[in-house]
Amino acid sequence: MKFHSLAVAAMIAATPQAAALAQSRLATPPAAVSASPAERALDAVIADYETYLKSIDPMAAASEGDVEAMARVPDLSRAFELAQRAPLQAFVDRLQAIDPAGLSQAAGINHAFLLYTLNRSLEGLDYDTSRLAFDSEGGPGTWALYVGGSTRLNSVAEAEAYIRRIQGFGGLYAQTTDNARRGLATGMVQARSVTESALATARNDVAIKTDAEPLLKPLTTLPPTVSQADKDRLTAQAASTVAEVIVPARRAWLTFLETEYLPKAPVEPGLGNRPGGKAMYAYLVRGHTTTDLTPDQIHQIGLSEVARIRARMNVEMKAAGWTGDFAGFLTFLRSDPQFYAPTREALIEKASEMAKRADGGLPALFATLPRLPYDVQPVPPQIEENYTTGRYNGGSMQNGVAGHYVVNTSKLNQRPLYELPALTLHEAVPGHHIQIALQQEADGQPYFRRQANVTAFTEGWGLYAEYLGEEVGFYRTPYERFGRLSYEMWRACRLVADTGLHWMGWSEEQARACFRDNSALASHNIETELQRYIGWPGQATAYKIGEIRLREIRARAERELGPKFNIRTFHDALLTEGPLPLALLDQRMDAWIAAEKAK
Repeated sequence: MKFHSLAVAAMIAATPQAAALAQSRLATPPAAVSASPAERALDAVIADYETYLKSIDPMAAASEGDVEAMARVPDLSRAFELAQRAPLQAFVDRLQAIDPAGLSQAAGINHAFLLYTLNRSLEGLDYDTSRLAFDSEGGPGTWALYVGGSTRLNSVAEAEAYIRRIQGFGGLYAQTTDNARRGLATGMVQARSVTESALATARNDVAIKTDAEPLLKPLTTLPPTVSQADKDRLTAQAASTVAEVIVPARRAWLTFLETEYLPKAPVEPGLGNRPGGKAMYAYLVRGHTTTDLTPDQIHQIGLSEVARIRARMNVEMKAAGWTGDFAGFLTFLRSDPQFYAPTREALIEKASEMAKRADGGLPALFATLPRLPYDVQPVPPQIEENYTTGRYNGGSMQNGVAGHYVVNTSKLNQRPLYELPALTLHEAVPGHHIQIALQQEADGQPYFRRQANVTAFTEGWGLYAEYLGEEVGFYRTPYERFGRLSYEMWRACRLVADTGLHWMGWSEEQARACFRDNSALASHNIETELQRYIGWPGQATAYKIGEIRLREIRARAERELGPKFNIRTFHDALLTEGPLPLALLDQRMDAWIAAEKAK
C-alpha cells in the first residue's frame, strides 16, 4: 500500500531518539494503575491531539464518517507546515510532563508512540520534504483519481461536502506547484526520468473526457433515498466544478511540468546528489524503517539477503526441471507465453480466484478477522502506464466502502502469473487488507493509532504474508514458489538499490542490475520500480527491514513458548492493536510472550 507523497506524512513519523527513550521507559512494564493522574493527563493530551489531527488531515477523518471533513482537503503549503511547529511542541511538552511510571503498559505504549510521532514530525519540518512535490506516479491528479474511486456518497449532505472537496482540489494543484518551485529554487529537484513519468500521467489527466471523469463517479451511485431532482442538481454542480476548477488546474500543472520543471530536472538520480540530500535521505530511512540503521548498514543487509534468497531460488529452479543456468531460466520465465494471461479479463479472474482461495485459509491463521470485505479491481487506465503491478487501497466500514485490491492489467506480457500468488497474498489477504482493516476496526485504540501509517510494520507485514503462503501450501508449483522468492528478492534488491541510488551515488544502471540479474521481474516492472525508488527516497527500505523484524519476533515467540505457541493468537497479538514502530513492537510482543508463558 502506498500513501501518496501528498498525504500529511509529517503526522505519522517518529525520531529514533524518541524510540530509544520509549524503549528505556518500557523496559520494565509499570504496574497497572486505574485512572491514575498520569493516565487522565495522557487521555487529555490524546483527546486534544485527536482534534488537532482531524483538523489537519481531513482525508483520514472522512474515512471514519466525519461528514464535515469530507468537504475539506489538507493544506499543503509551506506556511501551514511551519505553523505546526508550535502546536506540535506544545504536545511534546505536555507528554514530557507525564511520568510514564504512573501509566499502565497499554497507556505507556500510547505515550511512547505519540511522543515518537511528534518528535519525528518536528524533526521533519527542517528538511522541507514537500519540495519533492510529486513522484513517478504523478502529483495532485493521482490523488484526485484515488479519492474519486474510493468515495461512496450516502446522502445529499455527503454529496454537497464532496463537491466542496472537489473545489478544494484546485488549491492543492496550486500548493503543489508552489512546493515544486521551491524545490527548483533550492536544488531539491526530482530527476528527469521521474519528471517524464509524472508528465505522462499529467497528459493523461488533461485528456480525460467528461463521461470518464473519475471525480464524478461517486455521484453516479447515490442511493435511492436521494431524489432524482437532487441527483440531477448535484451531478450538474459537480460537473461544473470539475470543468471550472479541476480541468484548468490539470492544464496548468501540465504546463508547469513541461515548461518550468522538466528543463531544470537533472538526468542524474539520487537524493545524495542534491543540496542537503544525504542528511534528508538518512532522515527518511530512519522514519520508514523506524530504526537507527544507517544507509550503509541497510545496504549490507540487502547484499546478505540477496545471497541467501538466490540460494533458495536455485533449489526451486531445479525443482522445475530446468537444467540450464540461472540467467537462462530468467529468460524462459520472462518470455514463455504459458506464464502470461491472454487478456485483461483473464488476469483479473486469476487474481480473483487466488484472492478467494486465500480467503479460505484465513481461519487457520487468525482468531480475529475484520468485518470489512475487499474486492479486486483493475488499476484505472489513466494511471496504469507508470503504476506499480498491484496495490491495496483501504476502505471504510463507516462510509460503506470495501477495501480494494487493485491489479495492473496493462502490458500483459510484463505481468507473469507465477508472481500473482505472492502479489495477492501481499496486497489482499492475509496481507494489507487484514492488517489495515483490523487496524481501522481497533475500537479500543485512540484515533491516532487507528490512522497511523508505520511503513516498516505495514509493508513488513505484507512481505511476511507472502512467506505465510509458503507455510500453508498456497504456492502450487515450483514456478509459483520461485515467483514468491523472486518477489522477496525484489525487496532485498530494494535495500541495495535505494541506498545505492540515494547514498552511494549509483547510476540507474547500477541499481537496475540487481533486479535484472537476480529476479524474474519483467523489464517494464523493473523500470517502473526504479522510477518509484528514485522519486520516493527511502520508502523501499522499509519492506525487508520490517519483515526481518517480524520473523525475528515470531521466532522468539516460538522459542519461548514452545508447545504453547499458537499461530492464530500470535497473529492477533501482532495486528489487533494496530502498527507500532519496531522498537515499541518488540516491547509489546515481549510482554505478550511473557503473559502467554505464564498461563
